[in-house]
Amino acid sequence: MKIKIVNKKKFIRSLLILVGLILLMVLGMNRTYSKTEIAYREDYIIKGDTLWSIAEKEAMTNEYYKNRDIREVMYEIKEINHLSDGNLEIGQKILIPSI
Repeated sequence: MKIKIVNKKKFIRSLLILVGLILLMVLGMNRTYSKTEIAYREDYIIKGDTLWSIAEKEAMTNEYYKNRDIREVMYEIKEINHLSDGNLEIGQKILIPSI
């Protein structure tokens, strides 16, 4: 099956427009359009603090964790601070995301 190009100028113009649109799509994919930038605040562990109590407090007061389950908050705090388990030491510095 052979396709015959009747109007070469129209074909080239259409091809250039198509290539331009594809290029714009590829370049635009690398951008993020997030409204919020995550900042981190330092918090220090005091006697009686547990990962659960910190996550519970953050879930209630921190806009970043609004409407999130405490288990998700705990997991994220563990990941951010590279904690292998939930054991915390008095005086230990941890980072808490905030908006």
